[in-house]
Amino acid sequence: MAALINGLKFAAKISNKNPSILYLAARNAGHWNKDFKPAPYPKTEREREEAAKKYGLHPSEYEPYPDDGLGYGDYPKLKDEAIESRDPYYPYDFPEHKRNFNEPIHAEIDYHSEDRYGTAAPLRYSLNKMLGLFLGCMASCIALYVWLEDYKMFRPVLKKQLPAQGVPHYTFEVDK
Repeated sequence: MAALINGLKFAAKISNKNPSILYLAARNAGHWNKDFKPAPYPKTEREREEAAKKYGLHPSEYEPYPDDGLGYGDYPKLKDEAIESRDPYYPYDFPEHKRNFNEPIHAEIDYHSEDRYGTAAPLRYSLNKMLGLFLGCMASCIALYVWLEDYKMFRPVLKKQLPAQGVPHYTFEVDK
């Protein structure tokens, strides 16, 4: 609590000397930068070439998202490749993300990150085999339920044992 009060006092001293410092601190607190926002959709060939250069792509490789109002602007449309399908032994600049410096990130990176389902990996079993296995398991569960439906299910507990009336079940005599 004392650190918070000292911090507020220090901020008040700074703001009295230079009030624009607090404005800059508040402005940068959101981690937003105008460079993060893509430029408008390229309409001319020159704008396409500049956008390709901006994202480090060759103009023949550069293809922006269609201008359908979603706001991707000039951001390049990269192929849908799961990160897990990239070479794990390549010396990446950022090996934990399997990417290099200045490499453009997919616009929907949250779908393609390594902790998500990889669409690029081949399936272990065919879809028909997986569906057959699922339906077989469900059918066997239903058949087991129907077969055992008439059997009673209970906890195996005996009736509570109480002492008989009039018969003492305890003594105070000491055995010799």
